[in-house]
Amino acid sequence: MTASTGSRKPIGVGIVGLSADGGWGSRGHVPALRAVDGYELRGLAASSAGSAQRAAEHHGVAAAYSNVHDLARDENIDLVVISVRVPRHRELILPALEAGKAVLSEWPLATGLDEAEELALLAERHGVRTAVGLQSRSAPAVRYLRDLIADGYVGEVLSTTLLGSGGGWGPAVGSGGAYTVDRSNGATLMTIPFGHTLDALTMCLSSFTELSATTATRRPTVQVSDTGGSIPMTAEDQIAVSGRLASGAVASLHYRGGSSRATNLHWEINGTDGDLVISGNTGHLQFGQFDISGARGKDQRPAPLPVPARYQEVSGVDGPAGVVAHAYAQLREDLHTGSRTVPDFRHAVEHHRLLDRIARSAETGTRQ
Repeated sequence: MTASTGSRKPIGVGIVGLSADGGWGSRGHVPALRAVDGYELRGLAASSAGSAQRAAEHHGVAAAYSNVHDLARDENIDLVVISVRVPRHRELILPALEAGKAVLSEWPLATGLDEAEELALLAERHGVRTAVGLQSRSAPAVRYLRDLIADGYVGEVLSTTLLGSGGGWGPAVGSGGAYTVDRSNGATLMTIPFGHTLDALTMCLSSFTELSATTATRRPTVQVSDTGGSIPMTAEDQIAVSGRLASGAVASLHYRGGSSRATNLHWEINGTDGDLVISGNTGHLQFGQFDISGARGKDQRPAPLPVPARYQEVSGVDGPAGVVAHAYAQLREDLHTGSRTVPDFRHAVEHHRLLDRIARSAETGTRQ
C-alpha cells in the first residue's frame, strides 16, 4: 500500500535531467514518484527541445522544456528535482530558487563546501523549502538500525568499524561515468558511496568530534571500458578515517575503490550489552541493500534482525528506487506540514563540511 495523502492537493514535480535514454532520473526518481501517493510528475527540462520532447513522450509527461527557467516558471510545478551531474547543480538550482519553488537536489549538493554554502544561503533568503538526496536516512533498514541503538539494543556504544567498497573508482570506468574519476567534479568515492554511508553512520550514532584521515589514489590511470583508452584518475580510491564520535565511541572507516572478492560492506557496532552487524554486497549504503544481524546478553553469535513492517511505508518499488520512494514520502509530509525530516541544503552544508575536514586532515596530516 502506498502512503496516503487524503484530501491534500497533489505536489506537481518537474525533473531537470530526465532522459528517454536512462539515467538516475529514470531509474530512481520516476518509479519512486509513481509509488508514492500525493505527487504528479508534470514537467521536465532537458538539454535541448528535441531531447526534452523525446523524454516527455517516453515517460508520459505533459510539459517539456529545453531550460530550467521555463520549467521553474510553470505554475503547475511545485517541486523542482535536480538530477544531473554535480558540476551543473548550481546553475540549475539557482533559477528554481529565484522562482520560489521547492528544490530537491541530488547529493552531493555542490562540487565543494563554498558552493554548497552559497546555495543554502540563497535558499534561506528566498524562503523556499529544500531537500538533498541523502536518502540513506530514509531507508527503512537505516531507520530501524538507528532505533535499535537508541533503544539500547547494544547498551552504550563503545566503538564502530566499517569497511566498504565503492564499486566504481576501480581499474575501469565507462565513458558515461568518466567524469567521476576527476576529483574537481565533486562526484567521487569520497562524496558518493563513502559520503552517503558516513551520513547514515552519523545519523545512527553521532558525528565526529575529532578525526584523522589518510587518502590515496592507488590507480592514477584507469581504463575506459567501452573505448579501450585510458584516462588519469585524480579522485581518491582509498579513504581511511579514524576518530572519536560525540557519543565518546571510537570509529574506524575504510573505503576502497572497485569491488572486493571478499567483503564489500561490513559494519560493526560494538556496545556494552551487545553487537550489531550490517553486511551487504555493495558499499553504497544508500541503496538499502544490506542485512542487519545482532547479538546481546548471552547470545553467542549474531542472528538476523529483519526490518519490522512498520518501517516499510511504501511498497511497489524495490532496490535503490525504493529508498528514494521513502525519501519522497517523508518529503511530502515536510512540504505539507512544515516538518523537517528529509535533510535540507543546510544539512548538506554540514555534511560537506565534515567531508572537507576529512580531506583537510588527509592533505595536512593533522587531526581535525
